[in-house]
Parts: sequence; C-alpha cells; structure tokens
Amino acid sequence: MNNPSALLTIGALAQRTGLNVSAIRYYEEVGLIPEATRRPSGHRVYGAEAQEQLTLIRHCRDFGFSVDDTKALVSLAASNDKDCVEAREIAQVHLDTVRAKLAELLALERSLSKFVTACTEQCVGGPAPKCTILKDLSLSDSALEAKQAIDASASKRCCG
Repeated sequence: MNNPSALLTIGALAQRTGLNVSAIRYYEEVGLIPEATRRPSGHRVYGAEAQEQLTLIRHCRDFGFSVDDTKALVSLAASNDKDCVEAREIAQVHLDTVRAKLAELLALERSLSKFVTACTEQCVGGPAPKCTILKDLSLSDSALEAKQAIDASASKRCCG
C-alpha cells in the first residue's frame, strides 16, 4: 500500500489515522467526510485524501472542537478562496470556552480541597453522619455559600 493514489479499506484508514472504524462511519454519516466508494462486495474504500481529512478531524476532536466547528474547519481546509481568519475565529471562541471551563474546574478543585482538608482536620475516622463533607454538602446553597465565605475570610487572617 505504498501507492498514495491507491484506495484504502476502512480498516486500513482507521489504522493510519488512529480512529476506530465506527468513528469513520460516523464522520461519513454526519458529512465530515464524503461518502466512501463501494466495492462490488459493498465494502467501503477511500481515496488518499480521506486520510488527511480524517487526521484533521481527529486532531480537531482531540482538541475538543464540536462537530459543527470541526465541519467548518474541514471545509476551510478544502477552500482556497477562504481566509484563515475564519479558522482563527473558531479556535479563539473555543479557547475562550476552554479557559472559562478551566476557571470553573479550578474553583471546583479549591472547594473539594477545602472539603477534604476540613474532614482531615476535624472528623476523619469518625462516624460518617458526622463527617464535615456530608454536613456541608447537605447545606442549602445560600448556607453553603455563607459558610465558604466565612471560611475564606478566616483563612486570610495572618494570626488566626
């Protein structure tokens, strides 16, 4: 299979792109890649350009781009009359979304860390119903926010 113009079976294409066969079928079904040519036996075969497209698609998905954004990027990759500014805009919007999610995850990590620390310092090894984690998680949203605000201000004092 060293001939770049040779047709590739779906299995060979999966191996070359790092995708599984069902993913390739799905990407064909949703229009990310053109429909495969069919052999008389009904088996799908793809041209060499499908390998490049699918590698692009895999990388887009690895970076978390949505299917719609991936479609737009695949379309841009095949369009000589479009400007790369469109690709940059798609990537920028996605980057902003990732940064917002990262900030949410960091806040979640801080909260969970406080739960674990409080349990370690106050009740670890005791009966579960008295666990500070379970008690805090049982508080109403407003009560939990108030407790977290009090804890945050107490931790800012230098001499406790």
